[in-house]
Amino acid sequence: MGDTGMDTDVVIAGAGPTGLMLACELRLAGADVVVVERLTERTGESRAGGMHSRTLEVLDQRGVLDRFLAVGELQPVGHFSGLWLDFDESESRHPYPLMILQSAIERLLEEWAAELGVRVRWSSGVSGIRQDEAGVEVELGTADAAPAQLRARYLVGCDGGRSTVRKLSGIDFPGTPATMTALIGDVELPDLPEEYVWARRCPGGDFSAIAFEAGWHRVITSEYDRVPDRDEPATFEQLRESLVRLAGTDFGMRGPRWISRFGDAARQAAQYRDGRVLLAGDAAHIHFPAGGQGLNLGVQDAVNLGWKLASVVRGRAPESLLDTYHAERHPVGERVLHNTRAQAALARPGVQMDALRDVFGSLIVFDDVNRYLRGMLTALDIRYPVGCDHPLAGRRVPDADLKTPDGATGVHELLHTARPLLLDLRGSTEVATAAEGWTDRVDLVEARSEDDHWPVPAGGDIPAPTALLIRPDGHVAWAAAAGGAPDTTTLRTALTTWFGPASQG
Repeated sequence: MGDTGMDTDVVIAGAGPTGLMLACELRLAGADVVVVERLTERTGESRAGGMHSRTLEVLDQRGVLDRFLAVGELQPVGHFSGLWLDFDESESRHPYPLMILQSAIERLLEEWAAELGVRVRWSSGVSGIRQDEAGVEVELGTADAAPAQLRARYLVGCDGGRSTVRKLSGIDFPGTPATMTALIGDVELPDLPEEYVWARRCPGGDFSAIAFEAGWHRVITSEYDRVPDRDEPATFEQLRESLVRLAGTDFGMRGPRWISRFGDAARQAAQYRDGRVLLAGDAAHIHFPAGGQGLNLGVQDAVNLGWKLASVVRGRAPESLLDTYHAERHPVGERVLHNTRAQAALARPGVQMDALRDVFGSLIVFDDVNRYLRGMLTALDIRYPVGCDHPLAGRRVPDADLKTPDGATGVHELLHTARPLLLDLRGSTEVATAAEGWTDRVDLVEARSEDDHWPVPAGGDIPAPTALLIRPDGHVAWAAAAGGAPDTTTLRTALTTWFGPASQG
C-alpha cells in the first residue's frame, strides 16, 4: 500500500461465501484485505445447499475445487420451479450441480482465505461510512462497545439482503415485495418414507424434504398469500404446523438444528458502486431461492469484481475499470430476479397453475428449451459486452485440453494464479510482439489445442481459436479466429481496456 494512512486496501463487510470469495480473489491479485463480520461466530445455518457448473468452474480455475468435491455430492439433477432439467456433459467439465451445505462452503472458503493471509474480524459490524477522494473511513461497532475504525481505499458490502453498507451509502433497493412465506429448517424426520424427497405440490402450497446428511433432512414449506412481519421469529412449531397443513403429517419431526424464513421479495441495488463503496452478493440483490442460484450469483459477483478492484488498488488500471463491474453484473442479477419471479409464479397452487405447469413441462423436453433454461440457471451462457465479435468473446473460456512446452495441461490450470492469460495457440510472433508492453501483468503462454473445435453453450461447437486473451475471471476479452493473421490492433485495445496502459521501456 502506497498510502501509509491506510489500514488496508479493501475492507469487506460480511464473511459469507461472497465476502470470503472476494477476499481470496483480492489476495491472489496482491491486494491487502480485511473482512469484518458483525456475528461473533458461525451460526451453523445453511440456507444454500449447492453450487452450479459455473461456480464449480471458477473454483477449478483457482485449483481448489477438489476440496469442495470431497465434501459434497454431485447430482445429475436440476429443476426450473420443480420441473426437471437434463444436463449436457459436453458443455462443461463440471456439468452437474454439487450438493453441499452453505456451512461447509463457508468453512472451506475460510480455510483457503486464511492460507492466503486474509484477516477476518468477528463481532465487528459496520456502523458508519465516510468517503473522501483518497479512501473510505469505516466505523465499526464492536462487541465490547468500543468503537473502532478502519481506513481503506475501498469498502465492499457483502453483508446480506439487509445490508448496512447499502443503507449507509444511500443506494436505492427497488423491487417487488413478498407475496408468500416459506419456512426452512434442518430436522430429523424418522417417519419420512424414502420416496419423499424434493418437492410435493399441495392445495395450499408445497413442501420438500432433502437429505443432505445421514439422519437429517432440509425441510422447506411454502404457503401463499400470508406474509408475516419480517422481524417475526421463525420457530420449530411453526415449521411443524406448516408441514402438517400441507402434507397432513409432520413425519415425526424432531431435533431441529435451526429454523428460518424466506419469501419471494425480489429487489436489486440501483447501482453496484457509489464512489469507493461497492456491493456484491445479497447486498446487491435478493430473490426467491428458486433453482439454487443465489449463492452462485454472489460468488460470481466476487470473481468478476476481485481482479478489477485489485488492479485499480495496485495502480495497474484506471478507476474507470470498476464501472464495468456494474455494467456486467447488474444485467446478470436482473435476469436472475426475472427468472426467479417466473419460478415463484409457476409454483403457486391452483388448477390454472397446474394446467400451466403441464404445458410448460411438455415444452421442457425439447432440447432447445432445456438448453436455454439450463444455461440460465448454471450461468454457463453468460456473455459480457467486451467489444470483440469472436463467438468466444465475453463468454467464459472452455477448459480445453492443451499441449505446452512443459507438458499437457488445461486452460483452467493456467488460471490458477488468477492472472490475465494471453494464450497463443499458433506460435505467431505477432501476438508476442503486440503484448510486449503488458508482460509485467499478463502471462503469455504458447500452446497447442488438442481439439479442432471448442464447445460454446447455446452456440454449439466452433473452430478452435488461434489466440485468445483471458481475464482472471475466466472470461475471454479478445480472440482470433482460425485462418489469417491475428488482429493485433484490437488485441492491444483489449489489453489496454482491461489491464491498463502498456508499460514504458
